[in-house]
Amino acid sequence: MSNNHYFTTQRKVRFEHCDPAGIVFYPRYFEMINAVVEDWFSEALNCSFAELISSGRGVPTVSLQTQFHAPSRLGEILCFSLVPQALGRTSLTLEIIATHQDQRRLTAQVTLVLIDLRTGRPLPWPDPIRQFISPDET
Repeated sequence: MSNNHYFTTQRKVRFEHCDPAGIVFYPRYFEMINAVVEDWFSEALNCSFAELISSGRGVPTVSLQTQFHAPSRLGEILCFSLVPQALGRTSLTLEIIATHQDQRRLTAQVTLVLIDLRTGRPLPWPDPIRQFISPDET
């Protein structure tokens, strides 16, 4: 899998993300991860979630493994990096790392599956997306 599709984006830790101690409440990280994936689809793959859904397709998360390395605090800017790790016929595994300055805060392995929203059945990734993610496999 080629790492030339490294994608980064930033998220500011807002009050809405924090627990009473002023640190990110762990489920809010999952919302941030989903936003990073959605941004990657729109900005890197040129395929927004709105376009996917209107065409009757979706990309639900089927596996999410997460390690929390250090707390993130209100007002910090987190840098999220996303790198495709494995591309199957219908599945895609991504690694997402969140850092603040040089400190790693979170590492996640996210597996998505492209599905037909009407049937819930898996679909093969379209050639343009497959070509972008892994140009040496098509």
